[in-house]
Amino acid sequence: MIQSEFQKLPINAGAVASQPSPHTLRGAETNFYANTAEQQFDVTILGQKVHIVATPVEFTWNYGDGTVLGPQTSAGGALPEGQWGEKTRTSHAYAQTGDFNVVLTSHFRGTYSVNGGPQLPIPGQGSFSSAPVTVSVWRSVTRNYADNCLQNPQGDGCRGSLVR
Repeated sequence: MIQSEFQKLPINAGAVASQPSPHTLRGAETNFYANTAEQQFDVTILGQKVHIVATPVEFTWNYGDGTVLGPQTSAGGALPEGQWGEKTRTSHAYAQTGDFNVVLTSHFRGTYSVNGGPQLPIPGQGSFSSAPVTVSVWRSVTRNYADNCLQNPQGDGCRGSLVR
């Protein structure tokens, strides 16, 4: 019965965070990580006071483009801005442009105590999904030029090239 009640709890799967956000580039590593934490609940089951602790232990990432990673034990983490684009254990590089809905499923292990008694393990795990977060994947175009806009005001990217 405790396992069934555990699955019904309003456990927060956590929030999806990404770097860069909300836009990224096609082919570049986008760092995803989960903002989640241990959660505690006090419920009454069969007239008994039950204290439940839910601890996140695994994470599954659905990147919205058909790619799924996990379950794995790493929730990932934020990177300093100078490291954005580096591969991490939870990053993903999109092959196509477009808007993709990323969903995190957090898997929690639980313990419970009845009327202040000892903590006991809850069999199995509970799986809870986050709300989808949309990531827009853009493309970038790089061009090399032999001169600047002072030398060639009609060149691509120069103000003079916009008035044709």
